[in-house]
Amino acid sequence: MTTDPGDEPRPSVARQSLFLERQSYRRRRLADAARLLPFLGAALIALPLLWPDGSSDEAPVPLSSAIYYIFICWVGLILCSFLFGLAARRMSGREDTGPETEKWQR
Repeated sequence: MTTDPGDEPRPSVARQSLFLERQSYRRRRLADAARLLPFLGAALIALPLLWPDGSSDEAPVPLSSAIYYIFICWVGLILCSFLFGLAARRMSGREDTGPETEKWQR
């Protein structure tokens, strides 16, 4: 029994793309990076706990240096969150123009 190749049903709907759109992919990666920012901040602020305190043979780190370090980390985290906010606002503004996939559909 052989079947005629013309008898096979053909899909009438265009196939969905297997890949994410470029803008939605970038927006998700930006959101992932913003979610990791508090953990990075906690690690940076906890770093002075590992500095020598004078109980060993090493010279202790002055408290003023630790306070400067924590202040600089705090300002850096504020700037990073501000930049993430600007980037998110910029990407949401581009989203209004329409998806890229409409250009490539047949």
